[in-house]
Amino acid sequence: MAVTEARAAAGKTQARRPARTARPLRSRLRRSATPWLFLAPALLLFLYFKFIPMAQAVRMSFQEVRPFLGNTYVGGENYAEIAGSSDFGAAVWHTVVLAVATTAGSILLGLALALLLEGQTRSLWFIRSAIFLPVVTAMAVVAEVWRVMYYPAEGGALNSVLGVLGLGPSEFLNSPDSSLASIAFVGIWRGAPYDMMIFLAGLAGVDRMLYEASAVDGASRWRRIWHVTLPGLRPVFAILLTLAAIRGLRIFTEVFLLTNGGPDGSTEVLLTLTYKLGLERNELGVAAAGTVLLFLVLLVLTVASRLRRREVR
Repeated sequence: MAVTEARAAAGKTQARRPARTARPLRSRLRRSATPWLFLAPALLLFLYFKFIPMAQAVRMSFQEVRPFLGNTYVGGENYAEIAGSSDFGAAVWHTVVLAVATTAGSILLGLALALLLEGQTRSLWFIRSAIFLPVVTAMAVVAEVWRVMYYPAEGGALNSVLGVLGLGPSEFLNSPDSSLASIAFVGIWRGAPYDMMIFLAGLAGVDRMLYEASAVDGASRWRRIWHVTLPGLRPVFAILLTLAAIRGLRIFTEVFLLTNGGPDGSTEVLLTLTYKLGLERNELGVAAAGTVLLFLVLLVLTVASRLRRREVR
């Protein structure tokens, strides 16, 4: 009798559990709405300062913008004008060259730094912090420092080093032949520490047992890097290629502060060109069309990278 009553009581308890765990509709709505309430201030700022200006830029790209006189709808004339411009073609070429150079250089240098500074030694934090300083330093300061180092006379900082090596002085930013490479070197110097930190995070996830097994098999250090480290860092490479490519295609501050597109347009990139079209020549519609084209390229690149990562998984 007692066993039967106990079983009946247990059955009643189990029957009541769903009723106790079920949440009222109001509680569930409140629970799901709480994160959005915390995100609301940031979302409002993004809406007002980013998404609304982006929508206005798309609208302006189809108009002839005439301040105080009213805008006129011109359809795709702005896109045809900027796409058919020789300046636009040269700017796109310079942008692609800088993007490829800075992406490849920063990833290779960042990987080399990560392999050199990998470990748990306490003294490494100081070296890593010192190397990471260019990333957090204001670009205006970085540009001014490199402008001094690129001083074209024989007494310049880098020209003095070239003189010791027996190489002639270079004009760096003042020559159309070397200005683009000089800006690319600044981009690599500033982007490599950022890539290094991501590589260090990726190296922490590589299985150490694989290193030990390859060492037992007699593999050299370079073979361990080639057959163990690089395959383990494949997801990191996918992320960095996307981030570095976007960073390279959006390059503006370095060029604007160091050369402003000169000399003779040899470093003119897409963003400096649209800046000049919009704020110096007052062709806001054409400038908006150029920024929309760049946005579409970055969007396609991001989506393609995302799909590629999903296929790899």
